[in-house]
Amino acid sequence: QVQLVESGGGLVQPGGSLRLSCAASGFTLDYYAIGWFRQAPGKEREGVSCISSSDGSTYYADSVKGRFTISRDNAKNTVYLQMNSLKPEDTAVYYCATGIIATMTVGGYDYWGQGTQVTVSS
Repeated sequence: QVQLVESGGGLVQPGGSLRLSCAASGFTLDYYAIGWFRQAPGKEREGVSCISSSDGSTYYADSVKGRFTISRDNAKNTVYLQMNSLKPEDTAVYYCATGIIATMTVGGYDYWGQGTQVTVSS
């Protein structure tokens, strides 16, 4: 059974950092792309970052470039999202998802985790 479990969310002050983890089970992460998405209250789910399976290419939304870093540890079947210099507008539920091709489009992914809350506030 394919399962993705996010962890690492929490409350952080502006300028702080968090590292989100997306642990996969039921399949081998090596062969699939992983995307991180977020959804703030009253807003649509949006792509934050994704990483390909083939060559590890990474992609970022303009709003997080230079602050967030996506990485994967295939040995642990886990993908990470390191978030630095967090801003209040980064507050959202963060989801990871897996699919065939690395894309920032919600419809490009087949399986989703349950999400983890990130709140940036003083």
